[in-house]
Amino acid sequence: MDAEYRAVEWIGVTGNNRYVHRLAIHPEFQGRGFARRLMDFAEDISRSQGVDSIRLDTFSQNLRNQRFYERRGYVRLGPVYFPQQSTDPFYCYELLLSSPGESSPEP
Repeated sequence: MDAEYRAVEWIGVTGNNRYVHRLAIHPEFQGRGFARRLMDFAEDISRSQGVDSIRLDTFSQNLRNQRFYERRGYVRLGPVYFPQQSTDPFYCYELLLSSPGESSPEP
């Protein structure tokens, strides 16, 4: 986890998580389900590996991405700031892949 994310009040326990740092689809290919398929893959492989959650952020001005992640069940958490990129925040999101108390499968 990068230092900028340490102040975020994550839902799951930190330690067994995956982080999505970039999800981009070339404009000519947007609207064809590629982002959905990439996230399906990331979530499915993470579940199969016993990962507790997936964490990511998206730019606060990117409403389309926010809706995309929220429809997938990601919970919006606190903001983080990257002043070298923008004065606007990035919103953090997390998706729990297993229920609290549910044990992860053995490797």
